Amino acid sequence: MSNKRVSLYDTTLRDGAQAEGVSFSAAGKLQLVRRLDAFGVDYIEGGYAGSNEKDMAFFKSLREEPLKHARVAAFGSTRRARTKVKADPYVPSLVKAGTPVCTIFGKTWKLHVKDVLRTTLKENLAMIADTVGYLKDHDREVFFDAEHFFDGYKDDPDYAMRCLEAAIGAGADGVVLCDTNGGTLPHEVFAATRAVVAAVKASVGIHTHNDSGTAVANALEGVRAGATQVQGTVNGYGERCGNANLTALIPALQLKMGRRCVRASQMGTLRELSLFVDDLVNLRPDQRAPFVGSSAFSHKGGSHVNAVRKNPVTFEHIEPAEVGNQRKILVSELSGGSNVLLKAIELGAGHEQSAEDTREVLKALKELESKGYAFEAADASFRMLIQKVLKEHKPFFDLEGFRVIVEKRGKDEDCVSEATIKVRVKGEIEQTVAEGDGPVNALDGALRKALIRFYPEIANVVLTDFRVRILDPQEATAAKTRVLIESSDGEESWGTVGVSENIIEAAWEALIDSVEYKLFREEEKKRRRKRKN
Repeated sequence: MSNKRVSLYDTTLRDGAQAEGVSFSAAGKLQLVRRLDAFGVDYIEGGYAGSNEKDMAFFKSLREEPLKHARVAAFGSTRRARTKVKADPYVPSLVKAGTPVCTIFGKTWKLHVKDVLRTTLKENLAMIADTVGYLKDHDREVFFDAEHFFDGYKDDPDYAMRCLEAAIGAGADGVVLCDTNGGTLPHEVFAATRAVVAAVKASVGIHTHNDSGTAVANALEGVRAGATQVQGTVNGYGERCGNANLTALIPALQLKMGRRCVRASQMGTLRELSLFVDDLVNLRPDQRAPFVGSSAFSHKGGSHVNAVRKNPVTFEHIEPAEVGNQRKILVSELSGGSNVLLKAIELGAGHEQSAEDTREVLKALKELESKGYAFEAADASFRMLIQKVLKEHKPFFDLEGFRVIVEKRGKDEDCVSEATIKVRVKGEIEQTVAEGDGPVNALDGALRKALIRFYPEIANVVLTDFRVRILDPQEATAAKTRVLIESSDGEESWGTVGVSENIIEAAWEALIDSVEYKLFREEEKKRRRKRKN
């Protein structure tokens, strides 16, 4: 690996927070700072100094938060036109924030100077120099974010460069070239960045937006042209289409280009970091995200799976574990024997399968998929299917019957769902009733009540997701319905599937698989412990 190092500058808490649907609590911001510090990020942009009380309170709390590696930056802008720095309503807040680093943005595109700032080109240069100089006088490390740099450079390269020189001349520690509108293409970024690196005597950074779908590519080209700092956000959060996604940018830099960013052990926690941030802002992870998505190393086509079984390099560009991910074999009507065998092994059921067993499982799989079942997101149901086809399945309980009632007791009253269930467990009949937010929730509650006395280990199982797909929309209300349920016990998550013309029956089928899978896994653990003893 090359010794050339690229500095990581994270702006998730500032630029990322500008994304639609993204908001960080005060506690959440502190949690993310700790996580980014542990991951090895060099600079963490904490927020916009002076713009709101929440960010200023956050900066204050950070003074009592010892970080092992990262330096925190407060973000702001150059002084206002025709205003002295000390009299500006926001610039002094950068100093008041108490962070060791200050990042300010300023205009480099004449269009903005004239139409937005409504001042002269000369005054804009003075605004940049005065603000940088003021912050350097207060012993801050200062980065100048050259806003709209690439648009400005296309319009008037001489003036865009003079803006950078104004910042550097006033003592800026680095200049950051920003593709603020996200409309620049990679070859343009490379050419402009190379020209800047050759002309200035300061470190050069790159800050790209994803409006053209090229933010990561643009950042990589910036580094290839000589930039030594990359700015971005975890999971690509940001205004409009987002910022350069650090979860794709970091491994591309380090694993593909040999530019050191973090330690290998830290790189191995990249997927965990991505999931942590999604969870922090209550967003569903992007399963198709490069490197860290749950589908990033999934294989479905039979010939592909066969090749991966022989040599993973045939269809995987890196080892999944390098970024904390794992290989996933999908099973569907496109599957071949290799899919079934590898998936069975992955689920702990395939080591002793014969070729005939594999054919029988594949046959059953294809029959069920022709009826509307889908096992790609339902590993637990597929595991139960293997057990049943190989005649190794022993039911933990038998259903005697259930009834679900949905009642609305008045125009302004909420619907009430109630489920009654009767099951036979270990020779005993158990009948229970439960209410829930909806019919499936009520059914789940009733089933748990019936089983908890016999199987206390299901107490910590919760339903984390519930998805419904109408398979034959042309059949209207008589259409077949597929229900996918995701469950978790806090340590492991698993998916199950059910299909029926009746949505409650489909949900019940998925519920049974969910509970039986948990009980089956507990039995497996007990057997392993016995063998060890």
